Amino acid sequence: MKLEKEIRERVNEWLEGPYDAETKAALEQLIAEEKSEEISDAFYKSLEFGTGGLRGVMGVGTNRINKYTLGAATQGLSNYLQQQYPGENIKVVIAHDNRNNAEKFAQIVADVFSANGIKVYFFEGLRPTPELSFAIRYLKAHSGVMLTASHNPKEYSGYKAYWTDGGQVVAPHDKNIIEQVNLITDVEKIKFKRNDELVEYIGEEVDSAFIESVLKASVYPNAITENRDLCMVFSPIHGAAVEMVPRALKTAGFTNLHLVEEQCIPDGNFPTVIYPNPEEEEAMSMTIKKAMLVDAELAMASDPDGDRVGVAVKKPEGDYVLLNGNQTCTLLFHYVMQGWKNLGKLKGREYIVKTIVTTYLIDKIADSFGITCHNTLTGFKFIGATMTQLEDSSQFITGGEESYGYLVGDHVRDKDAVVSCLLIAEMAAWYRSRGKSLYEALQDIYLEYGLYREKLISFTKAGKEGAEKISRMMRELRANPPATINGEEVELVRDYLSGEEHHIPSGKKKKLNFPSSNVLQFITPSGQRVSARPSGTEPKIKFYISVNAPLNLRGEYEAMCAALDRDIESIAGELGMGG
Repeated sequence: MKLEKEIRERVNEWLEGPYDAETKAALEQLIAEEKSEEISDAFYKSLEFGTGGLRGVMGVGTNRINKYTLGAATQGLSNYLQQQYPGENIKVVIAHDNRNNAEKFAQIVADVFSANGIKVYFFEGLRPTPELSFAIRYLKAHSGVMLTASHNPKEYSGYKAYWTDGGQVVAPHDKNIIEQVNLITDVEKIKFKRNDELVEYIGEEVDSAFIESVLKASVYPNAITENRDLCMVFSPIHGAAVEMVPRALKTAGFTNLHLVEEQCIPDGNFPTVIYPNPEEEEAMSMTIKKAMLVDAELAMASDPDGDRVGVAVKKPEGDYVLLNGNQTCTLLFHYVMQGWKNLGKLKGREYIVKTIVTTYLIDKIADSFGITCHNTLTGFKFIGATMTQLEDSSQFITGGEESYGYLVGDHVRDKDAVVSCLLIAEMAAWYRSRGKSLYEALQDIYLEYGLYREKLISFTKAGKEGAEKISRMMRELRANPPATINGEEVELVRDYLSGEEHHIPSGKKKKLNFPSSNVLQFITPSGQRVSARPSGTEPKIKFYISVNAPLNLRGEYEAMCAALDRDIESIAGELGMGG
């Protein structure tokens, strides 16, 4: 079996070092079966914090989620916390979702924190990610960890690290923590011996406070009172939102909620779906089937850790249509901003936040209300960081991203499917009182501001070879950027890695006020744009294509959508992406 020298050395370190017998046996089996490709992928690098923290396939190796990689991450985080808060009684919160091994991994993380003299608040059962964010602030903790791999396949697990503001760690803390982790060169430096006196189990008190905070985000609670019988369907897709979303909806006053019972059983194998991601039509299929059965006006499903939500709405003719993340974001942002205006709550210091790959229709809407729209790099941690930065000077209204993550209210610093489901249901109720469906409400927005269509095209490139291919694709785009998009000349090229915007017609360049990130954007005068970025949480490179045109008549909606979709396909073809 051929392995590169560095990989072979790492494998030998695990075979000969102070690792437990179970770990060594698993590695020896891979060697015996001569799975050189799998071994290389497991050892060619160490896991790093990306846009979603530490995430990877479960198994043995430095590039896998296991006792030792989680232990090293937690030891490094512990060391950093002690450096940042010398002499303080440091407190952390730990939660986990329904992933295979999630509770086991969470217990290992608690072991290491407590062994380092750090107080641990440990949720007594699975909880959604936004509740972990809330609990950090509620319990005045210094940090927190969520054990989840979000919407990744069942082979994955993950580790989201949070800071004292309740947001995921960002610069400089993320890099500083990694530096501390990299200093753990010997597994014996990891303290695994648990101190039970420092581990406290938490549950209902935090649950109640979290639900109370979610309800405060309501814009028009009377809309719920008047439409409490609004028929809706919800599925947690076997995940952590199984209790909190129904509880929030029922506490708010909704009485006609139907659950997809088969998917209300927490299960890390996700037996009823191929891929537990509400962005995927297949993952929403059982939710829509239930909606058809009960004639629901609204159908929603959250991802495994309960921070993102997929939405389907009923068309006037009775069938259901899935909204993409940009469409749900547009509807939700418009509803909340319009509500704040109607209620006289706009004082001139309000703002919203979105990512640079989320529809720029939202910027246009915010401008019409006189509300500042901040754009951040991809990853909700940057939205949370913006909230923390502005909390003393400005008023946050809502934040979101095209990948189905939204937040209304400032009770957490992460995307929140619980508050999103509540506000989406409330929004449906409010429009229902006005004789409109959400489908028609979205068309109204397009009639006023223009029709925007977006598409995400992803290419999976797994393993070491895949990572090299992704790097090569980005290098080639930088060296040979497209001159036109759908026949229109590119006006702006934004390179977030170099931090520079290039205005092509004039040749002028200016600095971008963003952290360095491996993202490219190509923009035409009419606002057509292509963005390219490697994923921070999956072995993928992602291309985001956006086009727009005026919509003059409601009856032209579907034909205009089809025309813009053809434009997107044309752009994808020009850039060699295919459909």
